[in-house]
Amino acid sequence: MKPVLVVDFGAQYAQLIARRVREAHAYSEIVPATIGAAEVARRSPAAIILSGGPRSVYETPAPSLDPAIYDLGIPILGICYGAQLMARQLGGEVARTGAGEYGRTEVTRVGDTVLLEGWPDASTCWMSHGDAITRAPEGFAVTAATREAPVAAMENPARGLYATQFHPEVAHTERGQEMIAHFVHHVAGVAPTWTSASIIDEQVGAIRARVGEDAVLCALSGGVDSAVAAALVTKAVGRQLTCVFVDTGLMREGEGEQIEATFTRQFGVPLVHVRAQDRFFAALAGVSDPEAKRKIIGELFIREFETVARELTADGHGPRFLVQGTLYPDVIESGSGHAATIKSHHNVGGLPEDLSFELIEPLRALFKDEVRRVGEELGLPEEIVWRQPFPGPGLAVRVIGEVTPERVAIVRRADAVVSDEITRAGLYRELWQSFAVLPALRTVGVMGDGRTYAYPIIIRAVTSDDAMTADWARLPYDVVERIANRLVREVEGVNRVALDVTSKPPGTIEWE
Repeated sequence: MKPVLVVDFGAQYAQLIARRVREAHAYSEIVPATIGAAEVARRSPAAIILSGGPRSVYETPAPSLDPAIYDLGIPILGICYGAQLMARQLGGEVARTGAGEYGRTEVTRVGDTVLLEGWPDASTCWMSHGDAITRAPEGFAVTAATREAPVAAMENPARGLYATQFHPEVAHTERGQEMIAHFVHHVAGVAPTWTSASIIDEQVGAIRARVGEDAVLCALSGGVDSAVAAALVTKAVGRQLTCVFVDTGLMREGEGEQIEATFTRQFGVPLVHVRAQDRFFAALAGVSDPEAKRKIIGELFIREFETVARELTADGHGPRFLVQGTLYPDVIESGSGHAATIKSHHNVGGLPEDLSFELIEPLRALFKDEVRRVGEELGLPEEIVWRQPFPGPGLAVRVIGEVTPERVAIVRRADAVVSDEITRAGLYRELWQSFAVLPALRTVGVMGDGRTYAYPIIIRAVTSDDAMTADWARLPYDVVERIANRLVREVEGVNRVALDVTSKPPGTIEWE
């Protein structure tokens, strides 16, 4: 399947563009702006989309594009910065007019157009630009304009080059998704075949071809990602798979028992329950740095799997492969080529260099919403498919500072209270994540007639589509009040409650 390449010029919307292409049932990949024409030709994409970016095309240095890419005969759509870069590189003019546009803007269609076929004469789009294309390159037709952008869209169908100053990937652009789908299907000629069923068929075939008759271990965490990964591998190789649940002591309340009961019933494959709480707490003793905690947990996870593999080895032949539920956002955030490292994920950036397994990561190219759809297609129960994401390092990254059994017990009980009240309020499916954080400080309080010196709990609840960006959830005050009252009343060692109202960016969803 030929991909649609999304060239990332540092835009907050690059991942959103990639998701919108996939919503049109076409496979997309994000690539750095430094990609050359030879590499593009080698990949043989069906189409290319140039993302927006925070820079001006006139800045030095500013992200650029190998000009030879325009001559490969591949349909290209430039968006915002990508549109301006295309205009400037091909002989048009871009200028800072002194009148930028931000937010909802009325756009007027001009003349005949391939890209905006079927659009009304006027509609609403989403703008975010200071510079503007003031003259289109030779051979381009201007097909849309706004009050401050004389070239809001332009195209040269003979060369397969199209551009919009506005952001079609943002929901506020009325017909934006329709335009992206039109570009992908009708301009680039990509068939809408990227579906849950096709993903399953492709991955099952790839896993069978790679694994052969070898044994496989699958790392189960209780979350949807590892569950779907396990289901995919089970469909591919059946009882060649052994599922391993490492109980780190950093799991949610009752999670170990639930995982053991659920997965043995659901998959019908061997499950090894490793009780390693003491070893994890010993390894984390005295460690406060969040990156260090993630690295330690990632390495110890692998060491525990290696121990299981040795125990399963017979006649010198043990499990060769390890399955993990790594997702596309994990790869991006852990730093993959062009992406800056935001934080190491224990199943990506936290792996030891001397890893003795070959990794199988069947979800590595997928966003969370795609994983859920694949899970439903595989027949996983709703309570697993729609479970809120839980970090691989577990509660260790929700305990700020040193991780101790006492502090983990506090945040575990607090997390159960938050989850219970969110569920009772009917908000669980509406929220991307909702949980409790234990900061590394204590506060003075008064309970009854006595002074207390105990921990605060931070309530963290966000909405999101894919965890690449997130907004803090506007929880009803009565729900917040019930959570706060129960936390102080039911969780020993807590005397204060705060609500985190930070979006992503600038913050991450987890505190560490």
